[in-house]
Amino acid sequence: MSIRLTRPTLEVLKALMASTADAPAWGLSICQTAELGSGTVYPILERLVENGWITSREEAGPHPGRPARRYYELTRAGRTWTVEAFEKRGISFSPAVARGLT
Repeated sequence: MSIRLTRPTLEVLKALMASTADAPAWGLSICQTAELGSGTVYPILERLVENGWITSREEAGPHPGRPARRYYELTRAGRTWTVEAFEKRGISFSPAVARGLT
């Protein structure tokens, strides 16, 4: 669990916390939500996957004319660690996010 919780990392985690089953987080959507470039976001996502905070999966089905999207989701432990990190820094999150912890 050696994740440096820099401002960009926290912004990526906020974007992941805001994602839902109906609106899953994928690379470009995270870049837009976090207002960060892909050169910042993708290395953060790789570190979060390596450390067990998030999982990733490739889009199922055909995707003619473009590469498949990779969707990212916080693991149960990752969600818990994220909430703890937010609370330590006084960052609020919605009650719906907190319900996701149970």
